[in-house]
Amino acid sequence: MITLHEEPLSALDEHGRVPIAFPVTRVLEVVDGGLGGLALAERTVEEPWIKDYDAIHGEGPRRWADRFDVSRWGLIAAREDGARIGGAVIAFGSDDVHMLEGRRDLAVLWDLRVAPDARGRGVGARLFHAACGWAAARGCRWLKVETQNINVGACRFYARQGCVLGGINRFAYPGLPDEVQLLWYRDLRRAE
Repeated sequence: MITLHEEPLSALDEHGRVPIAFPVTRVLEVVDGGLGGLALAERTVEEPWIKDYDAIHGEGPRRWADRFDVSRWGLIAAREDGARIGGAVIAFGSDDVHMLEGRRDLAVLWDLRVAPDARGRGVGARLFHAACGWAAARGCRWLKVETQNINVGACRFYARQGCVLGGINRFAYPGLPDEVQLLWYRDLRRAE
């Protein structure tokens, strides 16, 4: 049986032991649509690779408390038979997190991860909806999610959860010029 519950941020190390890596087999290419308009076109990559956000120098859950004010953040864990199989971290009320845009009606789904053997079983959707509830309980009207064009599965997932694509930034990652930032928004005022 899978259970969800909120945990203190001191459990971020355990949260980070759930792998976030995924295979990149398809990407969403940004296509210029004239007059600054953009479209996304899916294509298969010639040489698939594994993307692991935690392997990027200076990144990963155990480093967040050193870089940001996490005192108002939330952590929701998913467990099956007592073992952690996933989790969601929600950033809220941190003036040092630019993704929050200085707003108090916005939370950011900072991290959502599900263990590889638990993927495809609805755990991510349950965590996403729990994160929406967590943010709404704090007066947020919107939940914002960042992903990249190399994570087609995540893009499809967020669209299925009722998110709308609100931003495409082709120049967000100077060190990763082939990756495009995609910003998704979920209106927390609409019924589930």
